[in-house]
Amino acid sequence: MTPAAEGGSDSRADQSDEALRAAAFAAMERAYAPYSRFRVGAALVGAGGEVVTGCNVENAAYPSGICAERGAVMSAVARGIRTFDRLVIATEEDEPASPCGQCRQVLVEFAPALPIVSVTRGGREAHWTLAELLPNPFTPASLR
Repeated sequence: MTPAAEGGSDSRADQSDEALRAAAFAAMERAYAPYSRFRVGAALVGAGGEVVTGCNVENAAYPSGICAERGAVMSAVARGIRTFDRLVIATEEDEPASPCGQCRQVLVEFAPALPIVSVTRGGREAHWTLAELLPNPFTPASLR
């Protein structure tokens, strides 16, 4: 491991790391974060190559907001995309940020071993798998 919602457009075009970083940063620019000033963008790649973006959207009633990662998942599911191959997260922070606990739980429902890359405006990045970040998840199998 290296150091550490708004639905966007789908694209089956170039899914290079650079293109995914650019998509995540573009989503981050659209974030609505007047309270925390912690803007996040996410680019989620579906198993069919679709790229769906999301950004965090805060609300004065704090629990009513949504993270970029969950925003991207919700948008993808609304489009019929339910399996994911990769997630890129972008922030303006000095250190790469991992998904929060709620986002990890939502992501594990669809992609338990999802590769995740977190990048910063300054060029730092971190790589994890969702299984590393959430080693003992609560999954549909837990309901049996």
